[in-house]
Amino acid sequence: MIPHLLSVLIFAPTIAGVLLLLLRKNETAFKGGAIAVTVAIFALSLPLYFGYDAADARMQFNEHIAWIPSLNIGYHVGIDGLSLLLVLLTTLLTPIVLISSWNSITKQVPMFVFLMLLLETGMLGVFCSLDTFLFYVFWEVILIPMYFIIGIWGGKNRIYAAVKFFIFTMVGSLLMLIAIIWLSWYASTLPGGIFTTDFIALSRIAPAIPMQAQMWLFAAFALSFLIKVPAFPLHTWLPDAHVEAPTGGSVILAGVLLKLGTYGLIRFNVQLFPAAALQAAGFLAAIGVIGIIYGALVSMVQKDVKKLVAYSSVSHMGFVLLGIFGLTVQGMQGGVIQMINHGLSTGALFLMVGMIYDRRHTRLIEDFGGLAKIIPVFSTLFLIVTLSSIGLPGLNGFVGEFLILLGSFNSAALGSHWYVVFAATGVVFAAVYMLWMFQRVIFGTVRHEENATLKDLSVREIGLLVPILLFIFWIGIYPSTFLSKTEPTVRRIVQTVEAVQQGRSLTPANPAGK
Repeated sequence: MIPHLLSVLIFAPTIAGVLLLLLRKNETAFKGGAIAVTVAIFALSLPLYFGYDAADARMQFNEHIAWIPSLNIGYHVGIDGLSLLLVLLTTLLTPIVLISSWNSITKQVPMFVFLMLLLETGMLGVFCSLDTFLFYVFWEVILIPMYFIIGIWGGKNRIYAAVKFFIFTMVGSLLMLIAIIWLSWYASTLPGGIFTTDFIALSRIAPAIPMQAQMWLFAAFALSFLIKVPAFPLHTWLPDAHVEAPTGGSVILAGVLLKLGTYGLIRFNVQLFPAAALQAAGFLAAIGVIGIIYGALVSMVQKDVKKLVAYSSVSHMGFVLLGIFGLTVQGMQGGVIQMINHGLSTGALFLMVGMIYDRRHTRLIEDFGGLAKIIPVFSTLFLIVTLSSIGLPGLNGFVGEFLILLGSFNSAALGSHWYVVFAATGVVFAAVYMLWMFQRVIFGTVRHEENATLKDLSVREIGLLVPILLFIFWIGIYPSTFLSKTEPTVRRIVQTVEAVQQGRSLTPANPAGK
């Protein structure tokens, strides 16, 4: 095993990006070098999966170094089952994004590639951070490259979309920072306590915080994460950001960035504040159900394929929110695997929308039709990814949605089957808007002469989709490969909530204790 493997994975993209800037005058060499680096990082991340002990729910691959000793702030990283799959998803999608941008990004290429590498560092840092201040730093690092990726390489309304994305995210970040400071200060007020930002120490203290204060802290963290999810009605930045972002930006935004919000809800809101999570479960599950239905209904009336896929993300992430706040092992397991499923399926949809846009320079559904006869390979792969997004049995989307609905149906925290009844309509609506879109784009007559001369997918484009398709089938057919890694962590988090629900006391512990 490579020493300090997590640190190597986190910082290698940025260090490589800085070194590659020396080759910026040779764009081909620069892009090729960046792709080689990200592929190597994905290969380096695989030992995390094979070396991870699924029977141990504790943090693994830990690295802890004093960073700001005067404030007891440390560089502390590690992973458990919750973060493991998200780290692997990030390292998988980043090289795919860079390869997909080979021909579509033509201006300021070195800067685009460098920002993507910096973005990978930020995303991996968030998933691996075990210090709340370090988590906040990486959370803010992500904001910078994504702002420029949308604002420089986006569509005609890119500035509006970039500023809206920045403002929404920044507001939530400030609330999270205030909550982190208060939580760390509270640790210092306990007998024998010290000011600390270490997540492990705070996780022993936070569950016993007085309920009123716990609810305020829960709300501050939740609002920050719900903006990132994005949950209804905080979702309005997402369609603009998706539509205006370049294809690579949309893929990484849907594939990974939205998962930062749901990851934060489990890691901070549920794990640190189980009593508050119980109190808020019904409300947040209802927000998830509203998002499922709202996102589906709005997707039905879209004329732009990319905007349709963007609104479908609101619906799909609503399922994840419902699964998390069902507060059952099945529901939360479903929520975690659905994060991965959404990253794969929606990432692939954005890739394929980008491929057809590069050929036709339009995303309007009415400008297509009859593509099955002209580009059959594209049409076949597009059908598989569409069915994956719908949740067809045998493909990845079905596994996540089934576990979420099953776990929420049995949820004592929710106490009602109506959440699942309404959420299940979202499955039907998804079939309606996705299949309707597919039928109008792929089947029927060729309505425009420009479509008759379209070229089918190249070997490079097929190669981009093959890894994603592999995991779409793999998760759909044999999900235990991945669920077995997450179950002990999820079970431990849910047991903390159940202890509160059953009235067992959670007393503060010395934050300096191990």
